Amino acid sequence: MERWRKRLLIGLAILATLFAWARWGPMDALFTAPRSTVLLARDGTTLGASVALDGQWRMPAGDSIPARFERCLIAFEDRHFRSHFGVHVPSLARAVRQNKRAGRVVSGGSTITMQVARMALGDRPRTWWNKLVEVVMALRLEVRHSKNEILALYTANAPFGGNVVGLEAASWRWFGRAPHQLGWAESATLAVLPNAPGRIHPGEQRDALWHKRNRLLAYLRSVGTLDSLSAELAMSEPLPDRPLALPRLAPHLLTTLNEQGLGGTRVRTTLDAGLQQRVTAIAERHAMTLRANEVYNAAVLVLDTRSGEVLAYVGNLSSTDAQHASAVDIVQARRSTGSLLKPFLYADMLQSSELMPDQLVADLPTHYEGFSPENFDESYDGAVPASQALARSLNIPAVRALHQHGIERTLRTLRAMGLAHIDRTADDYGLSLIVGGAESTLWELTGAYASMARIALRTPRTVHPPIVRSPLEEPSREEQRTPLSPAAVHHALIALQQVNRPEMEAGWQYFAGEKRIAWKTGTSFGHRDAWAIGTTERYTVGVWTGNADGEGRPGLTGTLAAAPMLFEIFGLLPDGRGYDPPFDDLEPMAVCRSSGFRAGQDCVPVDTLPTIRAALRTVPCPYHQRVFVNAAEDEQVDPGGDGHWVNWFVLPPAMEHYYAASHPNYRSMPASAFGTEDPPMALVYPESGARLFVPMQLDGSTARVVLHAVHRDPRALLNWDLNGSFIGRTSGDHRLTVDVQQGAHQLTLTDQQGRTLTSRFQCTRGSGAL
Repeated sequence: MERWRKRLLIGLAILATLFAWARWGPMDALFTAPRSTVLLARDGTTLGASVALDGQWRMPAGDSIPARFERCLIAFEDRHFRSHFGVHVPSLARAVRQNKRAGRVVSGGSTITMQVARMALGDRPRTWWNKLVEVVMALRLEVRHSKNEILALYTANAPFGGNVVGLEAASWRWFGRAPHQLGWAESATLAVLPNAPGRIHPGEQRDALWHKRNRLLAYLRSVGTLDSLSAELAMSEPLPDRPLALPRLAPHLLTTLNEQGLGGTRVRTTLDAGLQQRVTAIAERHAMTLRANEVYNAAVLVLDTRSGEVLAYVGNLSSTDAQHASAVDIVQARRSTGSLLKPFLYADMLQSSELMPDQLVADLPTHYEGFSPENFDESYDGAVPASQALARSLNIPAVRALHQHGIERTLRTLRAMGLAHIDRTADDYGLSLIVGGAESTLWELTGAYASMARIALRTPRTVHPPIVRSPLEEPSREEQRTPLSPAAVHHALIALQQVNRPEMEAGWQYFAGEKRIAWKTGTSFGHRDAWAIGTTERYTVGVWTGNADGEGRPGLTGTLAAAPMLFEIFGLLPDGRGYDPPFDDLEPMAVCRSSGFRAGQDCVPVDTLPTIRAALRTVPCPYHQRVFVNAAEDEQVDPGGDGHWVNWFVLPPAMEHYYAASHPNYRSMPASAFGTEDPPMALVYPESGARLFVPMQLDGSTARVVLHAVHRDPRALLNWDLNGSFIGRTSGDHRLTVDVQQGAHQLTLTDQQGRTLTSRFQCTRGSGAL
């Protein structure tokens, strides 16, 4: 008795040891083959997938198995699956008898668990030894995994014909839908297919596959799983005749995420599948117009403004061919920013007390050490409200503003707003920074505009890049120091809501009022990039059009080539209600109606407007003077004589010269009978203190310099003296072409009344280019 007890204990110890080894002992990973990358929308809809590195369609394991497929699979492969421990002995015994009678292997008697073991072990000959190895491994799987986990392993790794592995890949490749959307006939087809995956191909015993499927459906009818009508309808369905393409709703985002290290995973994004399809359709519709101008690429990004989540991501036009870089994800490509940085400079100057929102700024011929910016229409307004200069995207006021504010300060603000690709030094960029000299991406720029809108909305987390993957945790709600103040952004957004819409956008005023869109266009030098970015408190949309290889095209401008697409996309989106003004940061302020400056004592009329509090430190209006004039108001006279006082709006001569041409109601200051007024002339080029570089021409001669001045009196005669020597006389258009030697120079202008203006400048002669 004691001997049997001892043997029993030894046997139990051996069994315990075997169980411990099976349950907790070392075991290699079952399936290490590379997986496809699957891209999902926010609701789980499949947006696309890429083939695995070994050329197989093999999706990452899913989180559930469709009930129909599970019933079909268990009914066909292993009806005792839920009751055995990995091996069904009666099935093995039956297989032995069948194989012995046939003289060859015709049945394996394998359970689903044993088939998982065989798939994990790889392609091995069907021998008794290998069968024993499968049995042992199946037993280990049963003690390590639940039945549902074993089913999931089978479902994710079974072969389904050709280069299709796993149920999800098979469902999309053979039926064009997700596994949970399969009907009974489709589920039954896929349940029997791993038993002989080659039969899915036309001409390769497909009839045998059809009969096998229908026998399974008949069995399901016999056990009450299917009613007669459902079974008959399922049996009448044909087999798939060819593989189908997987969805390609966001192919460029899929490629980008693969490159960012997410390959072989299931990536749930923030994209809205329906909106993605509609935005893509709009982009493709506009592609026909773009191609007529030999423009072949476009990209679109749509964000939820408050969260920064990406709702639509069109990386390029799907209709573009490989010759025109169809595979390039333009959303992530560095391109010239055009004029898109101007709103950030405008807001930064407002909060720095350098500017009033509608203050007149100079729009004159401008030269900074060889850099001569031009407006898009190559005209000059003389003086223009700063908000209007932003809305009209005037280059000259922007460059002058950058020169005043400082390039380094501006770069700090731009980088703080998330524009990380603007990564060169201030010296590298120079003043061209604000008119397209920098490069950024549609991803960063659209994100920066959304961040600007969030500042106006005072959301707790304001400045951050777009979010395209569903976050694993809630973003930090800590208060964040923002690079721009809500009041400064408020004024910038108001200015951007006044931008004239594209000519083809009929009724844009009504549309803009309904949508409350603040938007900005940009066009790079040489017409290589056309941008349009718009934002409301609900959505931010960014559009880029152009050629990926950088080829410019006439007419490729933000207004003509990108803005129409922007507005059609906004037409898909619900209307915004606008931004609430940041009342705590605004101050009722007396503002000169004529100049937009903080009102001085001589300003008339004056408006009281809610204005950023920092504007209290700006200079008062310099353009109103109180003068005593005669009854006709055409001459200043002695205050003791017959006349009256007038608060006169007068601009400096250079600004007045251009301003008066487009403002017929502007009146020049009347001349003084005593000649005491400021000089009525100004030197446009070179400005006082300028540094000129005069290049050598190709023929070896030195280029000549065109001096340019203006005078309030259109009949004035100007005498020009350079370094004390008379060099010429002009009337009407005061331009004089001269040779200027190297060194420091003094230029003096004298009109017929003897009034003078003196300016000094420096000249360098060389062989470079201006």
